[in-house]
Amino acid sequence: MDALQPIKKPTETVRAQGAAPSARVDIAALAAVISGITGVGMALSLSLPLLSVVLHERGVSPSMVGVNTATAGVAAILVLPFVTGLAKRFGTARLIIASFLTMAVTLLAFYYVEAFVWWFPLRFVYSASITIIFALTEFWINSLAPEHRRGLVIGIYTAFLSVGISFGPLILALVGTQGLLPFAIGSVALLLAAVPVLSVMNREPALPDHGQRNLLRFIAYAPLALFAALVFGAVESGGTAILPLYGTELGLSGERAVILVSAIAAGNMLSQIPIGYLADRVNRRLLLIGCGAVGALGAALMPVVASNYAALLVVLFVTGGIVAGLYTVGLTHLGARYRGAELASANAAFVMMYAVGMLIGPVLLGTSLDLAPPHGFAAAIAAVFGIYVAVALLRVRRTGL
Repeated sequence: MDALQPIKKPTETVRAQGAAPSARVDIAALAAVISGITGVGMALSLSLPLLSVVLHERGVSPSMVGVNTATAGVAAILVLPFVTGLAKRFGTARLIIASFLTMAVTLLAFYYVEAFVWWFPLRFVYSASITIIFALTEFWINSLAPEHRRGLVIGIYTAFLSVGISFGPLILALVGTQGLLPFAIGSVALLLAAVPVLSVMNREPALPDHGQRNLLRFIAYAPLALFAALVFGAVESGGTAILPLYGTELGLSGERAVILVSAIAAGNMLSQIPIGYLADRVNRRLLLIGCGAVGALGAALMPVVASNYAALLVVLFVTGGIVAGLYTVGLTHLGARYRGAELASANAAFVMMYAVGMLIGPVLLGTSLDLAPPHGFAAAIAAVFGIYVAVALLRVRRTGL
């Protein structure tokens, strides 16, 4: 592992990596990548609650559902160091398209494979493919974004991701969680998501000459951004997988329970462009702290409004929308700070921390729901956000803004 180096100022990083990118934006490539990630969002938000509900109906406990979901974090951590090397060998767009196809096939396999033990390798392959798509599309988006509009462009990217995420649970509410149909819809969405990327295969960004090395050094360089990814990964993956089970513990039907996930996604969809706009204009550290504080408050309110379905949807809508700013602002911060190979490594570190969150979150939230049903789930989320805010405030107090 490389020795830690002093943090470079943005201008120094640009000089180290070459001239700053042109202000011209490749709109076609931007639209293709955003279209593709919208389809991934829909398939992901459909599959996570679907798989949880199917396992629950087969008699698997929330804790074990969380353990199976956490396989995604293991897959992401293991595959990330190889993403750049694979992309250089096979091409960024080709690797993204191959990952879409792998996800589509694996999602159908979940329906046909009933033995729970085989769901672990299936979840590993499915999640490794998701990791590759997110790591490469985020590097692609950050490479395309002009400096003075970086937060806005990333906000648009995450907003469209949220558009896709909002549709998944709605589809489940319409078609239900029984039979082949919901699995088939998710697979078709993934195949369609690959089509726009096919159109820009010759316009992919240049990759660094070396693979992602020494990713952990970015924790020392940009801790608030990296730990924001961890916290968001824990709450998003754990929340998406366990929230429907929380809803059923409250007495909701399966269809009404999965709509809770759509409420969060709808909030994400509407909030990310304004948050991205703010990230270009205000102190990003304070914005990250504010997003975390809203998350803690919203989670604390969930037990208070749990008996009122409409009020619970509103709390999830507002809280989910603001909390997703952790992802948008954190990614914007890294894009503003690094270029070229450093940007690829910083993005990989960001995704790696998100993956660590994916490893922790489902187990933590599933176990909390098991140990203290139903509101241990909400208490665990409030604790995660509260710890992040406390650590961030101490960091700001020690180092300044």
